[in-house]
Formats: sequence, C-alpha cells, structure tokens
Amino acid sequence: MTDITTIGEILIDLTQTGSSETGVPLFAAYPGGAPANVAVAAARLGSRTACIGKVGQDGFGGYLRATLEENQVDTAGLRSDGVTTMAIVAVDGSGERSFQFRRGADCQLTPEEVDQGLLQNTRVLHFGSVSLTKGIARSATLFAARTAREAGALVSYDPNYRPALWRSERDALEWMSLPLPLVDLIKLSEEELPLLTGSADLEEGSRRLEAQGLSLVLVTLGGAGAFCRWRGNCFRVPGVPVQVADTNGAGDTFLGAVLHRLCSRGNRPLENLEEPELRDILTFANRAAALTCSRSGGIPAMPSREELGSL
Repeated sequence: MTDITTIGEILIDLTQTGSSETGVPLFAAYPGGAPANVAVAAARLGSRTACIGKVGQDGFGGYLRATLEENQVDTAGLRSDGVTTMAIVAVDGSGERSFQFRRGADCQLTPEEVDQGLLQNTRVLHFGSVSLTKGIARSATLFAARTAREAGALVSYDPNYRPALWRSERDALEWMSLPLPLVDLIKLSEEELPLLTGSADLEEGSRRLEAQGLSLVLVTLGGAGAFCRWRGNCFRVPGVPVQVADTNGAGDTFLGAVLHRLCSRGNRPLENLEEPELRDILTFANRAAALTCSRSGGIPAMPSREELGSL
C-alpha cells in the first residue's frame, strides 16, 4: 500500500536566482508543482508516495518524471501529452515570491486517465486548488478525491490561492470551496483563511471549516510557525528561525512532513491522535520547512530524513 498519493500539477518553476552584472534577472528551471512537492517531501522522509498528473511530451516533461523517480516517487500514474506547464517565479529581497503561469499538460488530465488502483490502495490522497482552475483536470481531481475517500483514505487539501490563475476572486472561492465536503485535513496560509472562510481570525475561521466537517485544520504562519484546530481545540506551534534563501516549497514541505508522520501511525492516520503527539508532528514539520527555506529551489531544497534526525 502507498502512504501518500498526490494528484495535480507537476511543472517547471522558472525561478529567479539573482541578476547579472548588468541587472538582468537570472532564472533556473526547477522541478515543482505543489502536489508533486508534497510527494517528494514525504518520500525524502521515508514515506511511500505516488504522483498522479500530466506532463508534456517534451524535454521538461522527461526531466520532471526523472526527478520524481530519483526521489523514489511512483510515477505509474503520470501521463504525458502536449507541453509542460511552467510557473515563472520572481523572488524579492526577502525571499517572497510572485507567480505567472504558462499552462499546458497539467490541466489536461482526464478522469479516465486517473489510476484508480493507486486511489484504492493509499492511506492519504492529497490535492490542491491549482488543478481546479482550468480544464478537464477539475473533473479528474474531484473524481480522485471521491474515489479515495470511498476507499477509506484520508483526504488532504491545500487551497493554495494563485490569483493569476482565476477569472475572479468569486470564481476562485466557488471552486476552492467545492471539494470541502470530501476533505479530512486542510492546510492553508494565513492569507487564504479569510478568502475561504470570510474571517481573518484564526480561531473563528478554523471553527467555520471544522463546522463543515473538516477534522484537522492547519494554518501556516510563515516564520511564526503554524496554527492548529483539532477536536475543537486550538493551539500554535512556533516556527524555527532561519536565514531565508527562498520560500518556494516551504508550505509543501511542511505538509509533506505532517502527512509523513501521520502515515507512520498506520492505516487510519487520525485515529486516537492526541494533542501532545500532534504538537510534536507540527514541530517536526516546522523544522523541515525551515530547512527548505534556508536553501533555493523547491524540490532540490527539501530535507532528507537524515537531516532532520529520527522521528
């Protein structure tokens, strides 16, 4: 059985790495895409992971497939067609990112191309909202969430809001909210909370999500750590101070580390989970995210199990 299966975009992060002597921005083609990032982050920590998605029939597509395989991610569910999607990531002096997208194969995955065998034999199914923004991949993503949930998997969701990918904020809210009845665990940023819940207050916003049936609500707070709502109780886990090189992939590393630790609990990852253990899991995940922030490039920056020490 696979621990974690992710579905969604796998793409090239064309990321600004500096400037030339004449001030021209310099970019590197890093492998990326939030669901793929989560799969790699968990795999590097020792989980058995798989990725469902679509890359282009081009050099970048081959590079992305090879990157997943080098990181021990099962690519049996990865399809190829058209051209590989690209995210152009500009980075400011503090390490914060801005995005532009050139869409391609990622939004062309059909429900018929989704590997149901993976969905029926995984502890966790994870997806994000980018695959809900355009094309037939919307149907494929929702189909995967329903199928995995019916098979008994924990369903994890990251409504990672990228304004450039939506026609309007209203359109984004409609589609980002649609999967919530299928979701057990949600990870969102402090900035995304008011969009999805109508409240910027951490306790109230997370209460509204819990009222919709979500079991575990995690809100990342950047350098301040993470906020958690579990079984009606709220608490925070502080972040780990670090010299930031690049925040790309930090949230995905955090979530990959959380899912990795939850999967180590067995086939029912949330069963009998108590607050002290959950605090320890989130502390571990914050350490993993901090290490990613201290290095550049998303997937290449993600830590190994050896770097973080034992569970």
